[in-house]
Amino acid sequence: MLPLRPVCGGIWRAAVHTVRMSRGAPPYRLFSSTCDGAPAALADADTIFALSSGHGRCGVAVVRVSGPASATALRCMAGFTQRLPPPRTALLRSITDPRSTEVLDRGLVLWFPAPRSFSGEDSVEFHIHGGPAVVTAVLQALGSVPGLRPAEAGEFTRRAFQAGKLGLTEVEGLGDLIHAETEAQRRQALRQMSGELGRLYQDWSDRLKRCLAHVEAFIDFSEDELIEDGVLNRVDVSVSDLQAEIERHLKDERRGERLRSGVQVVIAGATNAGKSSLLNKLCQRPAAIVSPIAGTTRDVVETALDLGGFPVLLSDTAGLRDSSDLVEREGVRRARERVEQADLTLVVVDSAHLPSEVDRAAAFLREHLRSVLPDTDRCLLVLNKADLLPEKQRQKLDTELRGVSGLPAVRLISCQTNEGLKAFLTVLHSSVKTLCGDPLFGAPTLTQARHRAHLQRCAAALAQYQRYRDTDLALAAEGVRLAVTSLGRITGRVGAEEILDIIFKDFCIGK
Repeated sequence: MLPLRPVCGGIWRAAVHTVRMSRGAPPYRLFSSTCDGAPAALADADTIFALSSGHGRCGVAVVRVSGPASATALRCMAGFTQRLPPPRTALLRSITDPRSTEVLDRGLVLWFPAPRSFSGEDSVEFHIHGGPAVVTAVLQALGSVPGLRPAEAGEFTRRAFQAGKLGLTEVEGLGDLIHAETEAQRRQALRQMSGELGRLYQDWSDRLKRCLAHVEAFIDFSEDELIEDGVLNRVDVSVSDLQAEIERHLKDERRGERLRSGVQVVIAGATNAGKSSLLNKLCQRPAAIVSPIAGTTRDVVETALDLGGFPVLLSDTAGLRDSSDLVEREGVRRARERVEQADLTLVVVDSAHLPSEVDRAAAFLREHLRSVLPDTDRCLLVLNKADLLPEKQRQKLDTELRGVSGLPAVRLISCQTNEGLKAFLTVLHSSVKTLCGDPLFGAPTLTQARHRAHLQRCAAALAQYQRYRDTDLALAAEGVRLAVTSLGRITGRVGAEEILDIIFKDFCIGK
């Protein structure tokens, strides 16, 4: 069996090579009489094609074509000599090579005339058998059609955006949906792709454009007494309301971004507490080396988990202790650095080292926590090796430590016997869910760092309006204009023409 990656890479390289070879020849040199009636103008048109389904062997592969020469490709390769098939109707046809008329495969073809297609252009889909040889042959045949070239990464979606089919936030949602690995990521991406987040930002943008139009009109026409009274007062209220809404939106504790990229969960603690054993239990495979020798883990070991539908990036770190070994000291430095970056820290303690009295055990744990991390708000305390404790002591600690103030959630477990692991996983899942939020409920959340940056600039620009409102209205208006631009950079829609439209539609200037 051939390796998967070389075969998949060969499919695309073969198509690109065919296009390059065909461009050195006159437009119709590679064509048989099947396509002799094609308009010469289409030979130079910018029509793209690509394998849209996943690479590798599969039952059905989808090859997509988009652009003005899509109809020509359909006629050449599916034998439609006169009329094209009905739009959005699947037909079973023989897929042929336009150069030799050899049958390459039998599959379904679909015709999507503009503008009712994903990209807004004329589009064709070939649903063919998913073997590498079939896919390669069809891509090579498409590459020989004049005016067709292999698509660049993301080019179909880019054309959909340029045609107004998708906004920028919807494009980002589509990308997140394609890369979603957990159920919660899928839900968040689907909600964003549906346009809910984009509509929120567009509503803010529309309201700000109206504010800007009113301020600009007041500056230009107020001396002629052509502007009704109270215009600026209404702008003041709108700007204040919008600023408050945006600032509330920014105070989301990065839930959407965290859900999109994964919750950073770090396992930390002293040497030989069972941190690597806990990592292996959580990911259900021997991801880290486990030994009774203290200091076995020297570097950060990472693994990705799907924890009840939420994405988690779990990191095992070196045991925290003073050491004269340079390599171990570097491992400890990296461990502390990772703890500072963590969304949630699992502090693992060897239960056998705990004092038997609950008060002394609580004091010991508080001191230990201070040595591991400065902030205990986002951490879970995991008391490992519970199987080494007497039954009475284990039950007493498990019951009484949960009510001690100054300690985070405490769970006794045993990686050796699996005791307490189920209850610990329930608490861990609840903590991760709280960090991410529920993507189906409430207002849509921020999902991209660039959204946050532009919204912060927008809020700062609105503060500029408030600052200069009574002293310099031109500078105040510039603040609103900067806010509109910042929102437009998120949605991909901003223009001076829209401001003028509002001025002339909302005001009866000269009445």
